[in-house]
Amino acid sequence: MNSRKKSKQQNNETRKPRFIISGGGTGGHIFPAISIANALRQKCPEADILFVGAENRMEMEKVPAAGYPIIGLPVRGFDRQHLLSNVKTLFQLLRSMCKAHKLIREFKPDVAVGVGGYASGPLLRAAAAKKIPCLIQEQNSYAGITNKLLAAGAARICVAYEGMERFFPKEKILLTGNPVRQDLLRSLNQKEAALKHFGLKPDRPVLLVLGGSLGARSINRAVQQQLESIEKSGVQLIWQTGKYYYEEIMAANAELNNKAILITDFISRMDYAYALADLVVSRAGAGSISEFALLGKAVLLVPSPNVAEDHQTQNALALVRKGAAVMISDEEACEKLIPEALALLEQPGRLQELRSAIKKMALPHAAEHIADEIMKLAKI
Repeated sequence: MNSRKKSKQQNNETRKPRFIISGGGTGGHIFPAISIANALRQKCPEADILFVGAENRMEMEKVPAAGYPIIGLPVRGFDRQHLLSNVKTLFQLLRSMCKAHKLIREFKPDVAVGVGGYASGPLLRAAAAKKIPCLIQEQNSYAGITNKLLAAGAARICVAYEGMERFFPKEKILLTGNPVRQDLLRSLNQKEAALKHFGLKPDRPVLLVLGGSLGARSINRAVQQQLESIEKSGVQLIWQTGKYYYEEIMAANAELNNKAILITDFISRMDYAYALADLVVSRAGAGSISEFALLGKAVLLVPSPNVAEDHQTQNALALVRKGAAVMISDEEACEKLIPEALALLEQPGRLQELRSAIKKMALPHAAEHIADEIMKLAKI
């Protein structure tokens, strides 16, 4: 063996594994991505892990807070209602593609991972063009456009639902589930501390209403209109309004003096909230559903109508078909949501059926399984 080949082989043997994880835009993409990175770091502590996100999106804040470097691409989504505005979007996409190719050349990852979101497209296309193994993590039961387009260049596609062969090549699919925040499992043994934290009583049911970090207009309106019914029922309420609606809702309830009704824009101790919740009202995001399954929570889902391909409705229906959730459409929420929630809270047997069914759908070690696949692709 000549000296140049020998030197190259030695460099390959001593080189640290390198992984790029791309995607984001919402917590539903970011937190699973961080969970995958944490699992990789645990299995391969010496690895270099780089995140690639979209400029000015929440991943640019959340990822560094989790201890990982991130680089932003000037990419954004297409506006389907104002087509002329997409001229600028196309220009930003071209810039993002150029930057993604440069990143791949300079960082030289062993594997590129896409978790969905604007940045996944340019980054995984650039990686596939350089023959770098790519892994896609599809969170929803109805695959997004970006992941469907990227599937041809992917070596492995990790999914959270059965029946994804209708979107992806069967031989590439691996059912892993969605990575979730494992620290939430602590909530199962924290009811006493949670009661103290929220100042609630142990002998009355708790309804947890979530609208995501930004909030959900229809859910908030449904609760506001039925607040008197909730008070009369004796049910205790933890209501996360989201930051967009908080001030408006607090102004509307300025004279409310009921310690059993807690209104907040953001729940910092979600583990405590889950510990107390007898029933959760929520949108049907894939990440949230995976958390409910992990914890075995009874849920009433109101899918958002403002998402691509109406995938939240498909997520919710995947549970409803297995008796693992109750669903109410967004347009019916104001009329039906709270009456249905209060009726369910009066049926302990029905709540237990929902808990048992959703628990069967949990795949608690998703991040570890995905990390194993990434390391196989890297031949580690």
